[in-house]
Amino acid sequence: MYAIITGASKGIGRAIAFELAQKKYNLVLVARSENLLKEVKKEIQSKNEVAVETLSLDLSTSDAASKLLAFCESKKLDVSVLVNNAGYGLSGKIDKHSVEDNSNMIHLNVLSLTQITQTFLPILEKNAPSYILNVASTASYQAIPGLAIYSATKSFVLSFSRALYHELKSRNIHVTALSPGPTATEFSDRAQIGEKGLKAAEKTNMTAEEVAKIGVDALFDKNPEVVTGALNKIGAFGAWLLPKSIIEKIAGSIYE
Repeated sequence: MYAIITGASKGIGRAIAFELAQKKYNLVLVARSENLLKEVKKEIQSKNEVAVETLSLDLSTSDAASKLLAFCESKKLDVSVLVNNAGYGLSGKIDKHSVEDNSNMIHLNVLSLTQITQTFLPILEKNAPSYILNVASTASYQAIPGLAIYSATKSFVLSFSRALYHELKSRNIHVTALSPGPTATEFSDRAQIGEKGLKAAEKTNMTAEEVAKIGVDALFDKNPEVVTGALNKIGAFGAWLLPKSIIEKIAGSIYE
């Protein structure tokens, strides 16, 4: 059986690919950079006896899901795991970035994830038991001034995943939302996180490998949701417990 991992060329996606390879899943690695995908493929196959397919694809385009499906069908790949990891954030007030840049982020984080999930449901059901891992964020748990659009997209991912968990379990498809906190990846650079935010992140930073293991373990344990790290769990609980105005003020102060 094959596992699809989007955003697999680096960071958490790359680490999840290694975790699944260790569990003897063949892999379909998807990202924009063909060269980085080839490097990941080479390293995985040097350590694991699995088949690895790579697809260079811009997942923020409207036809990305259909292109990914066509690729898998052309190679007759039996897919039983789907990892929707591709996504990114942009920090700052909403008008710091162009309408096009903000729209692209929404498309990748929300629309592409939704479209790929629905497109592959027939295949996942045919190959059940199957698994879907959607990468959300601890930003899912509150509105964050300075990360307004990103936190909203990740709230969608969390809510969508939890609903799908109930919708699909009777079809033997198991859905998990993985919510990492600050992780040692290139996210902060692309998001243009300021020095204050970076210093705050240092207190709870985890490695991509730690996050990937927690996420993959939760997936196969059929948990609907997992937050990585004790401090992040406390933060998520606090966001539920405390008044929104307080939580939003604290969160927004980090990204001023």
